[in-house]
Amino acid sequence: MADSTQTYDVIVVGSGASGGWACKRLAEAGLKVALLEAGRPQSDKNFTEHKPLFDLKYRDLAKSMITKTRPIQSGFDICTEYNYEWFANDLDEPYSTPDDKPFHWLGRVRMTGGRTNVWGRVSLRFSDFDFRAASHDGQGENWPITYKEIEPYYDLVEEYVGICGLAEGLSHLPDSKFQPPMPLTCQETLLRNRAKQKLGWTVTPARSANLTKSLKGRAACHYCGPCERGCQSKSYFNSAFTTVADAVRSGNCTLISNAMAYKVLMDMDRNRAQGVLYVDRNTLEQREVSARAVVLCAQAQESVRILLNSATTQHPGGLGNSSGVLGHYLTAHIRSAGGSGEMPAFDTKPTLRGPHRPVGFYVPRFRNLKDGPQSKNFVRGYGFEGDTQIDFNWLATGFGEAYKKSLHETQSQISMTGFGEVLPRWDNFVEIDKNKVDKFGIPVLRIHMSNGPNETAMLKDIADSAGQLLEAGGAKNIHTYADPPRGRWAVHEAGIARMGNDPKKSVLTAFQQTHDVRNLFVMDASGFPSNPCQNPTLTIMALCVRSCDFLMDEMKKGDF
Repeated sequence: MADSTQTYDVIVVGSGASGGWACKRLAEAGLKVALLEAGRPQSDKNFTEHKPLFDLKYRDLAKSMITKTRPIQSGFDICTEYNYEWFANDLDEPYSTPDDKPFHWLGRVRMTGGRTNVWGRVSLRFSDFDFRAASHDGQGENWPITYKEIEPYYDLVEEYVGICGLAEGLSHLPDSKFQPPMPLTCQETLLRNRAKQKLGWTVTPARSANLTKSLKGRAACHYCGPCERGCQSKSYFNSAFTTVADAVRSGNCTLISNAMAYKVLMDMDRNRAQGVLYVDRNTLEQREVSARAVVLCAQAQESVRILLNSATTQHPGGLGNSSGVLGHYLTAHIRSAGGSGEMPAFDTKPTLRGPHRPVGFYVPRFRNLKDGPQSKNFVRGYGFEGDTQIDFNWLATGFGEAYKKSLHETQSQISMTGFGEVLPRWDNFVEIDKNKVDKFGIPVLRIHMSNGPNETAMLKDIADSAGQLLEAGGAKNIHTYADPPRGRWAVHEAGIARMGNDPKKSVLTAFQQTHDVRNLFVMDASGFPSNPCQNPTLTIMALCVRSCDFLMDEMKKGDF
């Protein structure tokens, strides 16, 4: 619990990818940090990656037990009997949507570490092609930063986190500071070679925050598989046992658990943030914590919810909203198209016990690049995340020896899902629902999200190109699909407090500082002016470290 009489240097709200880095960077520099985390402390005793199904009470077969309290979170395939209590109770923490615009707000984790407890770990850099996308196609706004400005922070983050991968020399997907890649399967190697020969496309081992070499006391991955259930060897990046642990270990960071942040408190005379009001999850009591600066890292929707709920007479539309764009331009990634096909088994044999590689392969964007063919139907692009499934023939027929022989006939399949960029649109937005509060008395969000014509056209192309890629790789019995989202986008929301140089069109500066309140920062994906098709977490972390350095420089000047 925080000392209510103490004024900290910085309050950080949220302990996920960016919150953990903010605490580590600031606390290790000597600043006194209060970390407000909505969930419980995380520890190794909660990790179940080695626990077999037969040790579970319901063998993970009683879905209704989970949906009773988590009807939305249970739609996330990694929310299971093993870990469902890590996720928000949807009944306690509701939100609303229009009837004709369903949106599944998934991955609302209530444990120290936030979404890094269960994230997919794909870690990809953005490039100047992404930061200047609006200049190429006239859609949206350019980012107020360049690749050169963020590159050293990518390096710093990657060397700490540990990213496995293979250098490919692609200008639109810059290489990272890699650990050795997790090897492709024989099927994926065949796909890689033929894709390059026939299509000129790149199939590369997934660039992932899984260690292949030990790093700072964390062991290399031993291929047990289910990373979303925790990792006792700390072989994947989870801020709970990395950045947050470092910050607390410094002696300068106070972790305040079960703290539901409600609003930023303002010094009206100075137009400065002076603290945060939060609700204790267990007692439902309201408490305050004070600081010289406030950094919101709660996740895009959660951070913007706090800003909107912090409205004052001076800031009637919410803090940081003099432009009127706060809450608007919500983006995510479309992910409801892809394909699969049967591949040669070679000498691969199925096994029930693993090893289970935690990552697969990645196909970087190849549509609408600067020097490549341009689509007439949509702008921007997409990449593929894929994997190989080696399994028994569970549809085997017969009896006795004939059945056993048929059962052991290896079934080999490659599947892939496209992750495509959603254009920022004004009519995709969040606002405060004036008629609903959560269990803690905090007004909730109403989320308006839908695909536009660009995304619809892109989904069709994703399915077509998946079939093209599988055919080039020699797959048989190819199946492709392009479905409407039905409320389901990738858990990569961004853009609703966007950065920009013009205060009339943006909420944040290039250093994620609100234009309107100098000592208030938002360091999660809220600030993305666009949401390139690459997974966002690596860029979230790099931007956060860069902005923390700026914050400390401003503090030294005595600006707040």
